[in-house]
Amino acid sequence: MKFTSILDFIFLVYFVVHIPVAIFFDSQAIFPKRIYPGVVVDLMGWYCREFKDPMMVESPAWFKSFICCEILFQLPFFFVAVYAFSKGINRCPWIQRPMLIYAAHTATTTICITFHLFLHDFSTSKYPGPTSIDDRLKLFAIYSPFLLIPLVLLVNFAFRKFPKEKVKQR
Repeated sequence: MKFTSILDFIFLVYFVVHIPVAIFFDSQAIFPKRIYPGVVVDLMGWYCREFKDPMMVESPAWFKSFICCEILFQLPFFFVAVYAFSKGINRCPWIQRPMLIYAAHTATTTICITFHLFLHDFSTSKYPGPTSIDDRLKLFAIYSPFLLIPLVLLVNFAFRKFPKEKVKQR
């Protein structure tokens, strides 16, 4: 593995970590709980209570659509991104466009989640939601890497210069 920057290493860790998060946690918003190990369901229950995240318990339809996109499109891309960063991102110029698409999509959906988190009145939710600014900031701290890292990815890959491929002479 050759990293061109500490940022590339951070991106690799982000995608590696996001794989089990998507499979075991985020997907619980759309799939039945019975398909998950009990410890994973219990951990999700603890998280929802501790961080007052009713979206993961009582997911609105728009939120479920974001999770469907994550599972159907982003999850396979996580493996592709891990491969590219592991191989050395400058050796994989083909990743630039897919990375821009991923980053723009993820940042956009997370901005929607963030607005909902800060502006929605959760007092009518069946499950406890954030009511104080401290509760909202605590929950935002969980979602923020999924906004900030894609934004940095977007800027980084929009302006990244990949080495020119050498044309083989015959």
